[in-house]
Amino acid sequence: MLNEILGFLLLIVCFTGITIAFKLFGKAGLYVWMALAIVIANIQVTKIIEVFGLVTAMGNVIYGSTFLATDILTERFGAKYARKAVLAGFFAMIFATIIMQLTILFEPHESDTISPAMAQVFQFMPSAMVASLTAYIISQLHDIWAFELWKKRTKGKFLWLRNNASTMVSQFIDNVTFTLLFFVVFNPEFLQALGWEGIFEIFITSYAMKFVVAVLDTPFIYLNVRIEPTEAI
Repeated sequence: MLNEILGFLLLIVCFTGITIAFKLFGKAGLYVWMALAIVIANIQVTKIIEVFGLVTAMGNVIYGSTFLATDILTERFGAKYARKAVLAGFFAMIFATIIMQLTILFEPHESDTISPAMAQVFQFMPSAMVASLTAYIISQLHDIWAFELWKKRTKGKFLWLRNNASTMVSQFIDNVTFTLLFFVVFNPEFLQALGWEGIFEIFITSYAMKFVVAVLDTPFIYLNVRIEPTEAI
């Protein structure tokens, strides 16, 4: 049960981090969170774990938290600012990838013991970046559009409905896109090692985790729509 407990703890940490960032820094705090989350998620995805007896890649929890951030921005400030946050994450991931690819090209000193491990982790970053950013742009823009659509149709009522409906569908789109691109198209060694059954298991488990994240972030969006940011910067 260690992974399950840690997963729940990670979820609480992410939602709390978003809330603190928004309280202290307003919109800017959520822009920073988007950049932070997309980079960390694409590092975590290289780690395969087992939760509730099923195999999945990490990154689902922190990546799922980005939908909470854009939903808060859409609800409080409008779609324009939510799209800015999406672009901030896009920018951060591209330059993080470029910088880390240059980093692993440097010739290490003979005393270095970390470089091989670093190279092993970040060698997947270009393929993760393309797969992730493709899925990220499509799903996030859909989420913002769907959130606004539900808000208009419900005349501003039922925040829980537009938060969950937009996020759950958007995360399904994201999961399909990323799983096919990263685990099948760009890294066929995963397909060889896991087979289609293993890839499907990763897909189902990762979407189930994102589904749970979407449900559990509901109290936090209600909290954040009532927060008055300090906007220290």
